Amino acid sequence: MTAREAAAGPVVTGIGVCAPTGIGTEAHWQAVLAGKSGIRRIDRFDPTPYPVRYAGQVPGFSAKEHLPARLIPQTDHWTHLGLAAAASALADAGVDPAELPEYEMAVVTAGSSGGTEFGQHEMTRLYRNGPSWVGAYQSIAWFYAATTGQISIRHGMRGPCGVLCCEQAGGLDVLGQARRLVRLGARLVVSGGTDASLCPYGLAAQLTAGGLSTVDDPARAYLPFDAAASGHLPGEGGALLIVESAAAARDRGAGEGYGTVAGYAAGFDPPPGSPRPPALRRTIERALADAGLQPADVDVVFADAAGLPARDLAEARALAAVFGPRAVPVTAPKTLTGRLYGGGAALDVATALLALRDGVIPHTAGPERPAPGCEIDLVTARPRDADLRTALVVARGHGGFNAALVLRRPRWHRAPAGSVHQHRAPSGTRGGSG
Repeated sequence: MTAREAAAGPVVTGIGVCAPTGIGTEAHWQAVLAGKSGIRRIDRFDPTPYPVRYAGQVPGFSAKEHLPARLIPQTDHWTHLGLAAAASALADAGVDPAELPEYEMAVVTAGSSGGTEFGQHEMTRLYRNGPSWVGAYQSIAWFYAATTGQISIRHGMRGPCGVLCCEQAGGLDVLGQARRLVRLGARLVVSGGTDASLCPYGLAAQLTAGGLSTVDDPARAYLPFDAAASGHLPGEGGALLIVESAAAARDRGAGEGYGTVAGYAAGFDPPPGSPRPPALRRTIERALADAGLQPADVDVVFADAAGLPARDLAEARALAAVFGPRAVPVTAPKTLTGRLYGGGAALDVATALLALRDGVIPHTAGPERPAPGCEIDLVTARPRDADLRTALVVARGHGGFNAALVLRRPRWHRAPAGSVHQHRAPSGTRGGSG
């Protein structure tokens, strides 16, 4: 790897998506552009007794179509989704792990809830029937690192492996760690995250955090930056990505992939009541500095979009402080999926890379009336064509975690043949700087 390649950052060469918006990268992307929501009434259990009855659910997912039969009873639904997404990402990147040195491949995923559905099932057997009814796999299937471990085992990846538990922010933190591992010599890192906590125990745990919307209308329950914002809806799924050194990708003919991980930073908010300001503004500024960019270089921001008035206002103020009021387009396609916790920010990264590829900013479905004080250019109603070179993804996690990731379009970018979005920059759209 040359010094220039190391400084430029690793490249993302493969994307695998299992999300409420669809299974597969292009299915997800087309749903996002069409504003097709994956939120529906929860059907993994009867949600009638609960104040939240809607969530983003992966449509038509069958574990037996994606996994070896022996793995299914050993692992949670969250891991099933992660394994399927990882295999899809490797195929998308054109990587056969058997052809690469096993100690030069790493796996780092984001964890949030862990295997709650599996755990609840086993605990129910314990309460009803006694200890002898609890399966041996309970000891590992619930664990936050289970998905990382199963991906590593399945594909023979024996390099540095780990999991970061930073809730929504973790989906960016793991990509920062992937970049670090590539700089330390890893040839390839499987990174990103999935989550799946749509079971009674998981939903009850989420309700205690106070962020879920109890509006009984899936189209109006999750409205970030809107005057009617009342919280968010939960969801399952996420995305896994293949991160490689620029040299490794070039050597195997993968080129520059979808784009470059150009900058990253993480922060942590001060405790409630502290005179210190929230950390998000500083985190964004540090990520831009890490990428060697100025605020004017950013063409689109993929927002955290908590859907809670106070948190939305704090994010909007941070963005306005960095970029200026309404100075950069902001979007939050996660209104179509709900917040996916460990999988949410990784899915935002996948969506941002597709936006860079096709030159289009996906819109935020739902919001209609900007909340007072939210001085941002929120893209609503329909996608917006633009010449996109740089995207910023921001994420915050429960308890104070926050992270920012800068993505750059490949230098030798070419719009895909037949694309309806050919990097047009109509009047009034903000273009990027090189």
